[in-house]
Amino acid sequence: MADRTKLPESIDATEALLRDGGYVPDRALATVLYLSLKMQRPLFLEGEAGVGKTEIAKVLSDCLDRPLIRLQCYEGLDVSSAVYEWNYAAQMVEIRMREATGDTNKDAMEAGVFSERFLIKRALLKALEGEAGRAPVLLIDELDRTDEAFEAFLLEILSDYQVTIPELGTIRAEEPPIVIITTNRTREIHDALKRRCLYHWVDYPDAAREMAILNVKAPTAGETLSNEIVAYVQRLREMDLFKNPGVAETLDWATALIELDKLALDPKTVSDTIGVLLKYQDDIARIQSSEGQKLLEEVKSQMRAAE
Repeated sequence: MADRTKLPESIDATEALLRDGGYVPDRALATVLYLSLKMQRPLFLEGEAGVGKTEIAKVLSDCLDRPLIRLQCYEGLDVSSAVYEWNYAAQMVEIRMREATGDTNKDAMEAGVFSERFLIKRALLKALEGEAGRAPVLLIDELDRTDEAFEAFLLEILSDYQVTIPELGTIRAEEPPIVIITTNRTREIHDALKRRCLYHWVDYPDAAREMAILNVKAPTAGETLSNEIVAYVQRLREMDLFKNPGVAETLDWATALIELDKLALDPKTVSDTIGVLLKYQDDIARIQSSEGQKLLEEVKSQMRAAE
């Protein structure tokens, strides 16, 4: 039986791995991912929300049969939430029990309460403790939501794949985890961290690739409906909306239309379901106006011309 944990040995194999997991990559993504795996360097993925950055880590975890450890970033994220913290309540119980039995030796008490059984391991520490040959996939998601102080701390971990816990010493990864970092570019990430990574901008797919994604993820959509969905979404992204729909929204919309047993787009269906595709009222109002009606007519005309 083939070893699923074995890393792909070529760009073609990397592309095939992603496709086996239901992800439709372009050649540039497959190339940079292969190099990231080969060089044991973090892969820094930047792009708009909903274009499939997070999905790459999930597919790698599934196809390589490795644990997925996800650190969801947010404002105020610190070491205690990302790496480790001590279980202070349990430590206090241990101290009281030792005092009750007369075991008050200071050094012994300190060694006892600052042992690994009182350590609460968070995502980054768990990722460093992965077993050799099956190192986990570490997803650091939406790094741009954190602050520069956390970035600096993360830089230290990604440089040597180790962390120092003062009471226990240095914990070093036997094998570096596969690290995927994503950002929606709500702020710039410091160059020092980017230099530790291989970089790839994940863009909205072109029509052909989006159709391929739709065929994989929503295969029950009819040919006419699939063509019209892709053409409509592609045209929406040219309209300078407040928030363009991502691939995730395209798939959600396709699923909704399938559930409604739709075989093609029509003005009422678009108006009734546009909240699945667009998430801001100003954008929705534009599409529910005559501008949206004109857009649908153009898509229908485009489809007729292509027949």
